Amino acid sequence: MKVCVIGTGYVGLVTGICLAEIGHDVVCVDKDKDKIDTLLAGRCPIFEEGLEELISGNIERKTIAFTTDLAGAIKSQEIIFICVGTPPLPNGKPDLTALDAVSKLIGQSINGYKIIVNKSTVPIGTAKRLKKIIKENLRDDNNSHEFDIVSNPEFLKEGEAVNDAFFPERIVVGSESSRAIELMKNLYKPLIEQNFAYAKNNKNKKDKIPVIITDSTSSELIKYASNSFLATKISFINEIANICERVGANILDVTHGMGLDSRIGSKFMKAGIGWGGSCFPKDVRALAFTAEEYGAEANILTSAIQVNNYQRYKIVQKAMDVLGIIEDKTIAVLGIAFKPNTDDTREAPSITVINKFLELGADVRAYDPVVKSCPPEMDSKVTITPDAYRAAEGADLLVIVTEWKEFLHIDYTKIKELMKSPCIIDGRNILDKKTMAGLGFNYRGIGV
Repeated sequence: MKVCVIGTGYVGLVTGICLAEIGHDVVCVDKDKDKIDTLLAGRCPIFEEGLEELISGNIERKTIAFTTDLAGAIKSQEIIFICVGTPPLPNGKPDLTALDAVSKLIGQSINGYKIIVNKSTVPIGTAKRLKKIIKENLRDDNNSHEFDIVSNPEFLKEGEAVNDAFFPERIVVGSESSRAIELMKNLYKPLIEQNFAYAKNNKNKKDKIPVIITDSTSSELIKYASNSFLATKISFINEIANICERVGANILDVTHGMGLDSRIGSKFMKAGIGWGGSCFPKDVRALAFTAEEYGAEANILTSAIQVNNYQRYKIVQKAMDVLGIIEDKTIAVLGIAFKPNTDDTREAPSITVINKFLELGADVRAYDPVVKSCPPEMDSKVTITPDAYRAAEGADLLVIVTEWKEFLHIDYTKIKELMKSPCIIDGRNILDKKTMAGLGFNYRGIGV
């Protein structure tokens, strides 16, 4: 099938590559010419394991193309995926400016039956909004052209996006059109049946992918509800970790005991510094805003946000407990990205923690295996170092913020020799408390 993907961020780029790899003719569109030039050269503009090889391979096979010509791509393709950003406004409501602008251009460019598939995370009722905008912008000679709207939310985890695209746990298709639903089933058939080259001999291959067919409103809510539940689960276990510290329990034992219950499970039960990134923060706030807008209570969502915000400052409080006055102290921070295996720093806990340390007068040195420059939201007074050892040199305290595997294999005996005082706050509980104490560290985790 002939597919157009609008937007080449995480969602759009991975979606386009996945559809090309399973046998479709894909054109990816972005208004950023520099990004398109990078992609045409076979290079990936984002850090996502395995993605660059897939880009260059599909360019070579001519199954994917990249362009800035949106109108041309809409006219030439049958199925149009919208994968543009919907960042949060100050009140939590998603900003649909980009989505609206794309919808207008789609209406102006339609030249035959099209399926408009929204993959961006959007508020409830956006499918109806898209339909209205597209209809209003149809040219006079296009009024006879039909189109259908489909809500097809993404469930990609940054750092594991390629695997999630090819081996999803479910595919959700929401539409009021039986014609569009059948065409979407056909589009995803190789994926559903796991019958494509990339899946062969892959350890993650599944027997068959479940498909949920529903209305567009329910589809939109499935996305928000899923992310909000996972975020709430993390906030809950962080609250339990804080109770553990008060009563002398060990959160690692508590989560292990809880996770063996099949009704609860062990995923997203890891206590730490809290969640960040481009999805959880904005999706929880957006769902809470929607609830308020429709007159429904969202007390759990509001509490999940509050607990998460508190968790970041708890790290600062722990630093104060260890160091006393932070002013003029040197603090080494390991991890800038909001999670491992990505270079994404949106809503990263590191930004809140580092900015607060600097505000309190500390000298902060930070290291991340992938992020090599100071994010725009981070105070530029932070020093970005080339490795963990340079960050730790002369430090009064070392704080682990992101659970990169590299940090498990650091020579902590050397780290101790380099530091002014051997103090570690492990914001992700990736190190063993007894082992670190045996090396002579004053070690503090979360709930342990």
